[in-house]
This record gives sequence, C-alpha cells and structure tokens, in this order.
Amino acid sequence: MLCRTLKAGNKVKKSESLPITNNLISMHQFSEEEVKRLKMSLLSWYDLNKRNLPWRKISSENPHQRAYAVWVSEIMLQQTQVVTVIDYYNKWMKKWPTVQDLAASNIEEVNKAWSGLGYYSRGRRLLEGAQKVVKEMSGQMPNTAVELEKKLPGVGRYTAGAIASIALGEVTGLVDGNVVRVLSRLRMIGALTTQPDVMETFWSLANQIVDSVRPGDFNQSLMELGAVVCTPKTPSCGQCPVKNMCRAYSMIERSKERSTKKVCKPPSIDTRNDLIDIECLIPDCNLCLPSDQPWDKELGVLNFPRKPKKAAPKKEEINVLILTLASNQDIKEETRFLIHQRPAKGLLAGLWEFPTSTGNIKMAEALSRQYGFHEDSVRCLRSIGEITHIFSHVHHLYKIWAASLAKDQNVLSREDNFLSKWLTESQLKETAMSTGMRKVFKVYKDSCEPQKPNFKRKRETTIEDATTTSLKRIQPSISDFLTRK
Repeated sequence: MLCRTLKAGNKVKKSESLPITNNLISMHQFSEEEVKRLKMSLLSWYDLNKRNLPWRKISSENPHQRAYAVWVSEIMLQQTQVVTVIDYYNKWMKKWPTVQDLAASNIEEVNKAWSGLGYYSRGRRLLEGAQKVVKEMSGQMPNTAVELEKKLPGVGRYTAGAIASIALGEVTGLVDGNVVRVLSRLRMIGALTTQPDVMETFWSLANQIVDSVRPGDFNQSLMELGAVVCTPKTPSCGQCPVKNMCRAYSMIERSKERSTKKVCKPPSIDTRNDLIDIECLIPDCNLCLPSDQPWDKELGVLNFPRKPKKAAPKKEEINVLILTLASNQDIKEETRFLIHQRPAKGLLAGLWEFPTSTGNIKMAEALSRQYGFHEDSVRCLRSIGEITHIFSHVHHLYKIWAASLAKDQNVLSREDNFLSKWLTESQLKETAMSTGMRKVFKVYKDSCEPQKPNFKRKRETTIEDATTTSLKRIQPSISDFLTRK
C-alpha cells in the first residue's frame, strides 16, 4: 500500500515507496499497535453491550450443531433486519432443531415457514444444503470456511466466514455491510465499495485485525458496532469505543480545532502542528475519495463508505384475480378460492398465488388460456382496488379483481409442471403465500365487509349551551352584518 500518513516535519516525495515505521504508517492500514488496541477495545465493549439474540445463546458441545444454528441465522439475516428475523429463527429451530430434521422436510413446508420473510430462494437453499450434508457428508457440517463456501449452496464468502469463526473457532475475518462501513470510516477508504479490488482490501483488513483467541466474538463485535453505533445515517460517534483510531472522526476533530484557532487567535504564521496530518501522498490512490467528491465537512463520517447510485427499480402492473367457487348453502360448504403455484425458479419460486396476468392480456382471456375456462363461466367480474408491493429491484402494482365461477371447473392447467387448486380461507392461511398475495387477499376481505353505519351519539344540550346558542342567534357576527341585504 503506497498511501501514507505523515507527522509534521516529515517530507517524502510522492513517488517514493515508504517504509512503515512508528512515525510513518499506511493511511489505509492498521499499525500493529492499533490492531492490539482495536481488539481490546472492541471485545471489552462487546462483552458489556452485545444484544441478547437467540443465536448467540447456543452453547452446544457439538460444533456441527452450533454450525447449523449459525448457518440458519446468517441466511435469515441476509437483507433482513434483526428484529424481523428473531421470531422466524425461533420457530424454525423449534420445528427443525438439527440439520437432519430439516433434511427430512420438503420445499412446501420450508416455504410455509419462510412465508413473509422474503427472498424465498434462501429457504430453498437451506433445505438443499441440509439434504446435501445428510446424504453426502454423513450429517457433518464442513469444518472450514473454504469447505463451507465450496460445498453448501447459497453460502458465500461472508456466510462461510461467519459460520467458521463463530461456531467452529476458525481464525478468519469476515466482511458484510456493517464491517465495510466501520472499516471504511476507520481507515478513510472512499473508493466505491462495489469494486473488486476495494472489496479485497476490506477482506485483507478483516483478516489482519481478527482476534486469534476469540475470532467469533471479535467478528460479531465488529458487526455489532456497525449495527448499533456506526450506523449508515445517524452514527453515535461519541459512544464509539474506537473513535480515537477512526480517521474519519479525526478529520472532524481537526476541522473543529482549526475553526477554534481561527476564532481565538489573530492571523499569524504558526508552524506548530501537534495533530497528525491525514493526507494521502500517492496520486490517483484507488482507495481515497475521488477528486470529484472530496471530503465534505457537513457530512463528516457520512463521507464513508461510498456506494454507487442505485438504479431506479422497475415498475410492473399485475392483474390479480380472486376467483371464488360458489358455495353450496345446502351442505354449508365454505367458499373456495383458486390459487396456483409459481415456477420452481425465479422470483417467489414455488410459492402459491392467486391467478395473475400482466401486460394487456385481459383476465378472462388469461383464465381461458391457463385453465381452459370459458369466459361465460366467469361471472360478476369487478375491480376492488389496488396496492403496491415493493421488492428490492421491482415495484409491483397489483390491480385486484374479484369474480365467481358458475360451477366447478376442471382447473388442471394446460401447461406442464403447473399446479393449481381450490382452497378454503382457513386452508389459505396455512399455505405458503407471499406477503404481497396476503395483502391482496386482505383487500378482498375488506371489500366484502358490509359498510357499518356511522352513528354519532348526540351530545346532550345543557342550559349553558342553550344560553350560548341563543346569544349567538341574538348577536350576529360582523360578517353577518356586512353581508346582510
């Protein structure tokens, strides 16, 4: 690394390769002394302040069992907030406490347990991974980060590092969004975090600073710091246990001190400078803030990390039909609803949903094409509302329709590998459906509720009220007077 931090008085040509000494260290690296202080400060802070999370309570003597539990938690935590995951995790571990229990399940049960958590491919990969562990590995989880990433579907570099360090005690660093944010501020790394070489720098730093005695706790302390203190928009720098070695925070302090000197001292040439001058001496450094986006004093530590602007999400309009089968009142039969299963791959893979159509295809035409219904058999087609359901990359506008079917029809699809069925409302609640479809059904239920009359109880009129009213009638307002003809 060619970026350097200089103390006052040191002069080096920008083109020189600089040795690391006590007075001269890499701007984007940690010195050995800083690594020691970082470990001690973070672990001490973590021991006192860590959140009480269920996956941190597992203390099984069997490392493979603990590895399974950490695996489940890490997969659930991908792109999902901790507060949302806790309940899902507890229910999952109660239903499938071991990898063998999960392997014996099926995708229908997994999707049902995952319903509402989003990114459903994660649940499917957990199931596939569990089945692979049981069938190909004698029920024993891989025991290194390299093997975990290589052998388990859906397990990338970060998840493998988390399982290996937290559950198996392997001395390996890990990098997630929280770690990137913390490290980029500590070392003022302002390059785009999506660049491969920049991400490799973060992994190199993470492996450099991980504690050899408590690797799992140290990695969790780093992530915990990013989650609760060094947050994306409202960081609590005053509460940070490592702010004294944070270069971004130091920039703020230097700016404050310079402002104070300007106010308190008359203009003069002052060559004394006890503060370390944070400056990269190598031109076009690939880790510094770009020249077109220099340090913004107003942003402070929020200058880091720098991410590319997200592309605007796509917007799709989807017609959704709640199609009911008329109930037989003679035998008190419940109303049934038509649903079908989505393809095994792609968005919301394997989940069940109400009939849908996109583009300019009419709903009746879509039903005829998909199910073989004659258009005349679909009755009372009506619009009942619309809702927006947001995914990370696409916004769905669901235009909701309702209709009924005159009589029982053959709902076997004309397409291969396409399942459809009629279910009662109680059965729908037990079916693996997406959150969006459940919102759609709520709109339907609300439309079926009879409008309740809004009776407002009249307040009893007191003598004072009557007197005040009569006075108002006797004494017209100025506006009444001016408008009187």
